[in-house]
Amino acid sequence: MKKLILFIAVIAITGLTQTFSQDINFGAKAGVNFCDITGDDTDSFDGRTTFHIGLVAEIMITDVFAFQPEILYSAQGSDWEEAFEGETYQGTVKVDYLNIPLMAKYYVVEGFSVEAGPQIGFLLSANNEEEGFDDEDIKDDLKGIDFGINFGLGYKLDGGLNFGARYIIGLTDVNDNPENLGNSDYKNSVIQISVGYFF
Repeated sequence: MKKLILFIAVIAITGLTQTFSQDINFGAKAGVNFCDITGDDTDSFDGRTTFHIGLVAEIMITDVFAFQPEILYSAQGSDWEEAFEGETYQGTVKVDYLNIPLMAKYYVVEGFSVEAGPQIGFLLSANNEEEGFDDEDIKDDLKGIDFGINFGLGYKLDGGLNFGARYIIGLTDVNDNPENLGNSDYKNSVIQISVGYFF
């Protein structure tokens, strides 16, 4: 099912890029993630700083409106700390996704844009690394697909260099094994700061 959804997304992006091939810019981007796990009973999570990297295409629909599909590797998750019976335990939940944001961009003034759009993420790996214990693979405990919605700002220079800031709100409760992870709702939350370049 995941492969089918990814295939459909790639076909849709390819079709759009061919339709608007005369007004399309390809590029790459990378940057920092300030990520966390939110939801019910998530007080023990304290955020994590990671990174993202990937490819983008800006398809100009009009002089001020553009569609920007992206394919990004995004390291996410959260550090955590929890007290139990007088002992303090801490570690890091590391989850890696292949994210496909589909962003609508509106250029308010030359170079400066506001953007919003949905995102689908495919879980690549998930580990709980607790201090003093062996790493635990928790990929089977999480849903393989994560839906989200993005809001952001961007600024593009004439030479192709561009900058972006984005807030990603996870819509999916990724907890797929309440017996192991508890009955909490776990949702991804990410602030991204990016630097990119259109070729």
